[in-house]
Amino acid sequence: MLVQEQPLPITSDLLTDACSGSTIRHGFFTRAGGVSGGLYRGLNVGLGSGDDREDINENRKRVCRSFAAAPDRLATPHQIHSPDVWLVDQSFDGARPKADAVVSATPGIVLGVLTADCGPVLLADAKAGIIGAAHAGWSGALSGVVENTVDRMVEIGAARERITACLGPSISAANYEVGPEFVFRFIEDDPSNDRFFSPSGKNQHCLFDLQSYTLKRLARAGISAHLSGHCTYADEDKFFSYRRATHRNEPDYGRQISAISIVDGG
Repeated sequence: MLVQEQPLPITSDLLTDACSGSTIRHGFFTRAGGVSGGLYRGLNVGLGSGDDREDINENRKRVCRSFAAAPDRLATPHQIHSPDVWLVDQSFDGARPKADAVVSATPGIVLGVLTADCGPVLLADAKAGIIGAAHAGWSGALSGVVENTVDRMVEIGAARERITACLGPSISAANYEVGPEFVFRFIEDDPSNDRFFSPSGKNQHCLFDLQSYTLKRLARAGISAHLSGHCTYADEDKFFSYRRATHRNEPDYGRQISAISIVDGG
């Protein structure tokens, strides 16, 4: 194992202020503070990657320790680019059902989503003590994972007007080139989506602003949201990136985690 510093996640001032006085804590974790090496250098938590399983488990334990949570209290779904939401309660047993968002009102559990260019969204209603995390890639965002996460939080007692959210590190428009079929899919869904595309310089291709599109979906759901402003593709020192690995013909890539928890005992 490599010896590195402890994780130092990025936080949202908006979420921190909204959760002031509560025991809700959050963090958009970077590569820093992990034990993985090679392509996975740093805090790779991707169980679906080819990284050494012992290193992955140690990295996941370090995330839990950041929230003073037990190692088996990290709830991350088996992500499938869907609009599906998983409710985690006191019966959580370490299972990883197929879903792309997770919500909870149970203290001591760390909710997490894994990304490597897709958009991680962390949400909280501090007054109600309800939290959520969503994995919003283009497919999940288009099919409603953000709205479904908000709706599920409301169903278990959150108030829509009190929910605050942050969209964390994800690929920026400058590095997200897409083809004509991709553009057509979004325009067919809503003609006003054309504003999220700009010419890329390559014939019939465009640059897609996934970050702005996801913020639009949050706003449409009635949620006040903040953008972290970090691009996963551009900042190799801090972030894993699927697209960067693909462009380099690398055989695999790591995944960073974005997490939120109602810290048990304060």
